[in-house]
Amino acid sequence: MKVITDEKIIDEVLSRGVENIYPNKESLKKLLMSGKRIKLYCGYDPTAKSFHVGHAMSINKLGQFQQLGHEVIFLIGDFTGMIGDPTDKSAARKKLTRKETLENSKNYQKQASGYLDFKGKNKAKVLYNSKWSDKVTFKDLIELSSNFTVQQMLERDMFKKRIQEGKPIYLHEFLYPLAQGNDSLAMDVDLEIGGNDQTFNMLCGRDLMRSVKGKEKFVLTMKLLTDESGKKMGKTEGNVVNLDETPENMFGQVMAWPDGLIAPGFELCTNLPIREVNEIRENLKSSKTNPRDFKMVLAYEITKINHGEKKAKEAQENFIKTFAKKEIPDDMEEVKCEKGEMLSDILVKNKILSSKGEWRRLIEGNAVHDLISKQNIKDVNIKILNSLTLKIGKKRFVKIIIK
Repeated sequence: MKVITDEKIIDEVLSRGVENIYPNKESLKKLLMSGKRIKLYCGYDPTAKSFHVGHAMSINKLGQFQQLGHEVIFLIGDFTGMIGDPTDKSAARKKLTRKETLENSKNYQKQASGYLDFKGKNKAKVLYNSKWSDKVTFKDLIELSSNFTVQQMLERDMFKKRIQEGKPIYLHEFLYPLAQGNDSLAMDVDLEIGGNDQTFNMLCGRDLMRSVKGKEKFVLTMKLLTDESGKKMGKTEGNVVNLDETPENMFGQVMAWPDGLIAPGFELCTNLPIREVNEIRENLKSSKTNPRDFKMVLAYEITKINHGEKKAKEAQENFIKTFAKKEIPDDMEEVKCEKGEMLSDILVKNKILSSKGEWRRLIEGNAVHDLISKQNIKDVNIKILNSLTLKIGKKRFVKIIIK
């Protein structure tokens, strides 16, 4: 496999969307410039049935290294997913069964295929970390854990906070970074990629590689998708975009992002040349610029990667017909809810509707319209699985946002 050593291309791969490189960028660049084909990976715990755009940023970075000619491993954490990563969690995650992790991950490769090539000459390898983690003996575990101290684990912010709040820290949570670090050992990788919130776990793997194999493992951390204030895309903000969304929903959900996510969205979530991204960033600073125009391009690019050019164009046309022609107002009431709640309960509880009787009459009269899918809602017992934009009757509009 031919490895690309073009300095300009390598510089962009090592800087675009990248927050940090350990031990340093210069050493990794030197390795890539040498022409050596390296092995790298990113791991994904199957805690949900769908990836979202936040996952796509690291998958896309794997794709950039794949295009350079390097060996890419797409690792599914069917073992680590059963433990539950404690990173940034104020309480222990619910433990999953092996059956649940495999069920959640069954469409991961399909969802990642817009960013990674799983069929070409340099196809990405799909591995499951249960292949080696299931074989770790208690003796192995003691040997591996001797490379770390309890003090190291307690330095983590979320553990400090739990201690202050009197909340429990379970021993299996301490072992999570060890399990992730063991992935690096088992695959004998040269580089691991992940979000900057995974820095601690990835550096544990780097420590293990040096201690056990005497080998350097590089760690590349990605920026998170945040606006100027540091507020990140997430379920709490109701702006997560799942990769299994329909083209229409995906396009509409990106269009619902705050303007502050436009510039970082182009850098992290698209493959537009960085020169164009920088031009967009500068144009957004001008008072003459309408951010909505650039957001339209961003929504198109993200939808195109995941659904193809034809579907992206159709989604764009659908959005323009529905929104740009003022069929709905720019400002409308927003209601936040939990995933799985009944839509009728949400609307009555928030006094959008007076009763469930009114809801039933509206449904029977085809008077509740989903403006993203452009379909009438017909199920009186529908539960919320994705954020919705609704037209109720002739004049009422409401956004339903999942927390």
